[in-house]
This record gives sequence, C-alpha cells and structure tokens, in this order.
Amino acid sequence: MDKQTLKALLLRRDEGFWDALREITRSATEFDELFFLSMLRKRALEAGMVPPEPLEPSRIALLGGYSLYPLNELLLHLLAVENISAEIHKGDYDNYVSEMSEADGGLAEFAPRVICLLPSPHRCRHTGPLNDPEEIVRTEAEQVAAHLLDLCRVAHDQFGSEIILGNFPLPARQDPGPFRSRSLATDWNFRKWVNLQLGLRAPAFVHPCDIEFLSARRGGIHSEDSRGWFESKQPGSPGLLVDIAREIAHQVQGLRVPPKKVLALDLDNTLWGGVIGDDGLEGIEIGDTSPRGEAFKAFQRHILTLKQRGVILAACSKNDHARAIEPFEKHPEMLLRLDDFVSFQANWEPKSDNLRRIAAELNLGLDSFVFADDNPAEIEIVRQFAPEVTTLLLGPDPADYPGQLQDGRWFDIRSLTAEDSQRTEQYRAEAARRSHQADGADMGSYLESLQMEATVSSFTAIDVPRLSQLINKSNQFNLTTRRRTEAEVESLIGNPEAVTLAVRLSDRFGEHGLISIVIGRQHGDTLDIDTWLMSCRVLKREVEQVVLNELARQAADRGCQTLRGTYLPTPKNEMVREFYPTMGFQPDASSGDAGVFVLPLNSFVPKPTQIHILSTQS
Repeated sequence: MDKQTLKALLLRRDEGFWDALREITRSATEFDELFFLSMLRKRALEAGMVPPEPLEPSRIALLGGYSLYPLNELLLHLLAVENISAEIHKGDYDNYVSEMSEADGGLAEFAPRVICLLPSPHRCRHTGPLNDPEEIVRTEAEQVAAHLLDLCRVAHDQFGSEIILGNFPLPARQDPGPFRSRSLATDWNFRKWVNLQLGLRAPAFVHPCDIEFLSARRGGIHSEDSRGWFESKQPGSPGLLVDIAREIAHQVQGLRVPPKKVLALDLDNTLWGGVIGDDGLEGIEIGDTSPRGEAFKAFQRHILTLKQRGVILAACSKNDHARAIEPFEKHPEMLLRLDDFVSFQANWEPKSDNLRRIAAELNLGLDSFVFADDNPAEIEIVRQFAPEVTTLLLGPDPADYPGQLQDGRWFDIRSLTAEDSQRTEQYRAEAARRSHQADGADMGSYLESLQMEATVSSFTAIDVPRLSQLINKSNQFNLTTRRRTEAEVESLIGNPEAVTLAVRLSDRFGEHGLISIVIGRQHGDTLDIDTWLMSCRVLKREVEQVVLNELARQAADRGCQTLRGTYLPTPKNEMVREFYPTMGFQPDASSGDAGVFVLPLNSFVPKPTQIHILSTQS
C-alpha cells in the first residue's frame, strides 16, 4: 500500500481507507510522510468518513523545554490511528515548572490523564569546570534528576496523572575529544548520569521516554538540528521528532493495553535451518559450526530471555510430531528444550486451528498471541483465519530474527515480578491438574484431592507491580474490566474507604501465585464492589466462594448491611454475565440498571469450600 493508493481510497470514501492509513502510519519513519498522513486523516474526517471503531478518549498534557508544535500533531495522529482520541493540552515553551506546580492553573482545569514532560538538555549540564571533583559533579547531577522527579510527584499528587518523562539526548559533536570519557563533568557523562538516576529512582507513576536511546538509535548527528532549535526551539531533527512522538504514543497505549502473553513459534527454518523431516537431525543448521547455525542459536537464546521474563512459549508447526521433537531431545546445540514449551503442536492441520487449540489449552484469548513463522503463506493463513493473533513474518536471514522480535515491542517489560519467571512452570502444573481431573471420579473428590491452600490479604506495596499486571491483563473473569496503573493501585493501600483483597492459591502440584483481586469502596452501609477479577487458571476451584466469604466478613466488620456488585459487559467477559446471581446476589431494583446486583449481609451464610485458608489479613 502506497500514499497514492491511500489518496484514491480517500477520494472514493472507501471504508478500507482507515485500515490502510493505520498500516502505512505504522511503517512511516520520516516527518514529511507522517505529517502528510495526518493531513489525509483530517481530510477524511472533514469529508464525513467515520472510523470503524469508536475512539477511546484520553487527555494528555504535553509540557517541556521546547516548542511543542508540530510534535502535538504527530502524537494526535499516531494515537488516532490506534483508536485513541486524544485531547492535548500544549504547554507554553519552557514553562513546565510553574505549570506542574500550580494547583489551580490551566493544567488543573484540563485534568490530564497523562502528563508528558520533555525537559530541554540546555538545562542539563554541569555548571563548574571540567576538572571539578567527581563528588561535586555527581551531587549536581543527582540534584537535576531529583528536581525533575520531585516535580513529577507534585503533579501526580495534584492531578492524579501518570507521567511520561523524557530524558536527555547525548551530545554528538567531538568536543572535548577523548576527554569526554575521563570526566563526569562533560556534557556526555553528566547527562548519562542524570539519565541513569531518572530511570533508577523513578516511582511507578513515572514512565521513561528514553530520548537518549532514541537519538542513539537514529544516530546522534541525524538527531540534532541546531537551526531548528534557534528558529523554533524544536527537540531535535524532524526524524527524531517522529521517534519521540511514536514513543509517547506507545507509552500512552501501554497504560491501557497489556503486553502479549504467548510467543508461538514455527520450527523448520525458524528455530533451526532446514527441514527436520527431510534433512534429519544431522542435516539441520543449529550451533556454532556455521554462521547461519550460530544465528539460529542466538535467536533461541533471545527466546529463552523472553521466557525468563514471563512470556509463555508454544510450538506450532506442520510436521510429524515424532520428528519435530527430535532436535529438542537429541541435538546437543539446541538451547530450547521441550520443557520450555507449555504447548507443543506439531501435526499437519492448519496452523490457525493449532493456535486456537493452544489458546483453549491455556485458557487465553488469541489476541494475547504473537506467531512467528518464516513462511509468508502460513502467515497469511493465520491472518485470515485467526485474525486476533499478531503475526511476525521472519525474513530470509536468521541473524535478523532477534531484532525483528525485539522491535515488534509486543513483550515490552513494564514491571518484572518474581511470578513472571515462574510462568511456564505454572502453566505446566495446570496441565498436570487437568490431567488429574480427567482421571477423577467427580468434581468434589477432585477438588479435595488437590489439597488447596489460600492466603487472603490486603494490598501491600511489594505486590503493587503484580496487582497492576493482573488488573490490566484480566479480561474474561473480570466483572468490570476497570484498569489501573501501579500508582493507582498503590494509592489504595491504607485508604480507609477502600477494601482490597489479594488472593494467593497453591495445591499439591505447585503455586498458582496471586490469582484473584477485589477492590471495594464503602458508601454508608453499602460496600460497592468496584473490581472483582480472577485468573482463568483457577476457574471452578471454589476461589470465588473464598473471596465472597472474606468480602462479606470484612463488610460486616465495617458495619455494612449490603454488598453491591456491578457487571459491565465487554466482548470478552461474557462468561461472568450470570456470576452475581449464581453467587446469591439479586438485581438491584432501586438502581434502574440491569447490571447492578445486591446481597443482604444479614441473610448471608458463608459458602463451604474445599480450600484450606492459611490466613486472612484485613
């Protein structure tokens, strides 16, 4: 798809214009191209063309030590093509300190959901000579970082906003020559130290826009624009402007959309060179005996790092199963082994069907999958028959495979918890439970045989990253699907009006970890259930009964007479449509809303379960 074809679609008012616009926008790397696409989008709206999907509103304040036009236009366009309708408050040039500090100024009236702060590197340099002692320079650099982070805390406390904070590009010119690496006082090292402090000391509500990395990726000289600075105070070259806008858009989307969960992989010419069924174990390319084999091994090494970060691995190959598993069991150069995969589908059925089978096994939606394959035909079949799956067509050179996967950014780390590294083991244990259930005589006996133990506690600071992960990932067993950032979760700790429950479960097969979350708010003698979600891995294990028992107990201890729950339907939570009625709740006739249910506590009887409660901490 090219720009001329896109213009033709616009002239015909063809509905395919919006998908084409999104596709071309995602691949645009230069300013002129992206600005042109933004103009076409505006023309389409002026012509009365309506995007096929409703736009989700978001209020973003764009502040900084630069002129923020045309960055705001690029950002608006990038978000619009991803179905986010952004309203942007554009701050004044280099006035961000007062704008973020005033509790009753224009920023307070705008009430931003997100504040994006881009301080200028002209405010980030050592004020003394290059031979100042390291302790003096380090103290000054840490003060620069502390000032910015304190400003972010003030704005977050006043406006409740998430903060996207830009760091500083490194200078690309030769001065002062090799001495730049011998003194912390040079602009090069001073900015590097400030950037490091910004990243290491940032609280959960501050999200880095790594301009140091973006300028290095594009090239320091190509990222600078001295004339643009003097004429209109631009952050850098037009190309860097595109990179910054893309990064901000990605961060805004990341506050709403969780990363992918599953990497499904083809085998032949993906994890090794050649075809195992034709070439045999001795004929495939993998290992350090050839450049191509070494490249495949490096790709496997990168895949293992994803697994360590909590990404679930699955194999999806058209192959004879016995031949497909042979390299994993017998080839000495293979880094990946069978037990690294939670599902291994190697047969002659369509890969789209196998991906659906894997999703059913894991009880996950297909939209949480990334499928990587070197075959364009197989990728196209998956795109047509399993369109929810994100596909990655690997190029002809395996040396590029890790870079392709990395630049897709489907598995970006937003926080890393201990449970992430145990994800594969948790899903393998779940497979053992299902096998055991199939052998059981009845559900009651099966549940009793699991020897389940649960711990129910209030939210704690150490659990905030995992709590936020689960809140933002859970779709199916989620009564309201309300999302919360780590900062919003943290604000509930110690809030006297809030009831928070975090439930952990284990059984004789292993630990499930944190699997259920409830957030409630007391209003008079009623406890409103704002959020109730549970991992689908523990469906039908009586965890919901344990949660309701504890929720009713805490509500009664607060003097409440009623529990009130709301079901907000989404395309993915149909499974809990009747959840409240099945748990004994009745429709709330007084609310006028069919999705609101109440449970009088004076008639509530705790529900029996097969789960042993180790402790409850309110």
